[in-house]
Amino acid sequence: MNIKKFVLASAAALALVNCGTPQKTVTQPETFQLKTFQDSISYVMGINSGENLRDIPAGIFDFKAFEKGLKESFKDSVVYKLDEAASRKLFQTLNDTMQKIEKAKIEEQIAANKAEGAAFLEENAKKPGVVTTESGLQYEVLREGDGEKPGPGDRVKVNYEGKLIDGTVFDSSYKRGEPLVFGVSQVINGWTEGLQLMPTGSKYRFYIPQNLAYGERGAGKDIKPYATLIFDVELLEVLK
Repeated sequence: MNIKKFVLASAAALALVNCGTPQKTVTQPETFQLKTFQDSISYVMGINSGENLRDIPAGIFDFKAFEKGLKESFKDSVVYKLDEAASRKLFQTLNDTMQKIEKAKIEEQIAANKAEGAAFLEENAKKPGVVTTESGLQYEVLREGDGEKPGPGDRVKVNYEGKLIDGTVFDSSYKRGEPLVFGVSQVINGWTEGLQLMPTGSKYRFYIPQNLAYGERGAGKDIKPYATLIFDVELLEVLK
């Protein structure tokens, strides 16, 4: 958040303060309505300002002091004037603090994802029919085919559904109504290993630990860093 953004947010917040309709009585306030361009744009500016400011922790941000500075600035009657260097130093401290908070949140989420995935795989390995390979990949045979198995240089046609361990479906060729064709070695390691275990015509369920999936990168909006993944994979055809 730089000084310019903060000033714009401050001006917008003042517009929000001034755009409400006065109450007729203490117990029966008049419903606020957007009727004109002035009140509408002021309200939207207020919303945008609130979104910019709400992530600042309460221990750092004081709304009363903010409101006081906002009103004084708007009326050109600022009591405590800071030069640009002092203001920049304050905002730099704010930026540094927010970055530390965000980094701590990310590290906490990463640790939680790793622990959750490890616990899930540990329990899942005990279930009947679940096989764990040397790499840590777990798989379950849903239907065993009798065709050829693909090699690392082959291309395959598959149908699949991908889920998080909480059951959230993040991708599905079934929903798209179209199988996917790709090289066996062109996908995540868990798939590359698992596909080579499957005779054509099989349907397996892969339980893929984070280090054989997307690891620290994650993927898209649903697959967070270090997420353990579950895939139902149906091998339809091996293409040479």
